[in-house]
Amino acid sequence: MKIISAKEAASLIKEEDSLMLGGFMGCGSALNCIDALVELGTKNLTIISNDTAMVDFSYGKLIVNKQVKKAITTHIGTNKETGRQMSAGELEVTLVPQGTLAERIRASRSGLGGVLVTTGLGTEVAKGKQIINVDGKDYLLERPLHANVALIYATYADKYGNLAYDGTTRNFNVLMAMAADLVIVEVEEILSTPLNPNNVVVPGIAVDYIIQHKE
Repeated sequence: MKIISAKEAASLIKEEDSLMLGGFMGCGSALNCIDALVELGTKNLTIISNDTAMVDFSYGKLIVNKQVKKAITTHIGTNKETGRQMSAGELEVTLVPQGTLAERIRASRSGLGGVLVTTGLGTEVAKGKQIINVDGKDYLLERPLHANVALIYATYADKYGNLAYDGTTRNFNVLMAMAADLVIVEVEEILSTPLNPNNVVVPGIAVDYIIQHKE
């Protein structure tokens, strides 16, 4: 585990990369690193996130700056620029039910070939997807979601890279921590002592780089 700057972290994200972004409406996300990525201007990214935040906050800025070619997300209503770009054919958007998004990420981190869900049967969500019948009941096969880079947040990290969280900031951060080739974590506080093992939410083995969050 290595501590690096936000600019160094942003430079590890390359054009055409798929990027998992932790956070919920941008809260509990890697704000400093996202700002550095906006400044760097890396384009043609595929982002996987719960939402697209707001036009002036968190990963919503990536949309506004036209650095994203595809967004896989649960909703876009809080960022009017996402809807505008989608309608104009400038941005590909794949809407995924929130629970299904979580399970697809979990499938990747758990080494599963997919998950079976009933959500979306008989709707546009099912178009082009395999339907599997189990004991007389139909399910959609939803494939795992994996990314080149996961850019996530944590409240605390120790020198071994173990992560802990306060409150609801876990959101998608925990799921994404083991579903990408490279995991970068922006941390509120880096502790001088090891975390109590009972408080570790994400083990340090899943973490490649840590950024110290700055206001």
